[in-house]
Amino acid sequence: MALGKVGKNFMAPLLAVNLVVHVIVVGLAGWSLDKYIDGEQNHPHLGGNTSTSFMLIFALIAGTFGACSVIIGMMHLRAWQHESHAAAASVAIISWAMIALAFGVVCKEVILGGHRGKRLQTLELFIAISLLSQLLYLEILNAGMFKRRYGPTVI
Repeated sequence: MALGKVGKNFMAPLLAVNLVVHVIVVGLAGWSLDKYIDGEQNHPHLGGNTSTSFMLIFALIAGTFGACSVIIGMMHLRAWQHESHAAAASVAIISWAMIALAFGVVCKEVILGGHRGKRLQTLELFIAISLLSQLLYLEILNAGMFKRRYGPTVI
């Protein structure tokens, strides 16, 4: 197999999955934050506790950063050069850090307990999924530093 093709073949489907997951996170967090702003904390699908509003804000920010990371990753996948790798890797690391921060707030919300509606539980699940999928994307993106068959080739 040609140099750099293994990582490229793994990255395309992972970027598609990441984009879907981040769009779902942004959609759920946006809907829930809208209900919280409207004062509908007692909505049957919402619920929550004192950390819910913080979790929603962090999830919304992390989801948008994640979607931006996927877009830059798609541009890197199209170019597949070392120059585009630097931008894709730096945005992916920042995005993963933001998602990890949102996951920390999710953990705090779960620890505090109380009634959490189905949409909040779904959002918590998708934040955990996005944390793991973004970490996998980072590993595949940076695997070329260790073996040449995983990363872009130098011309």
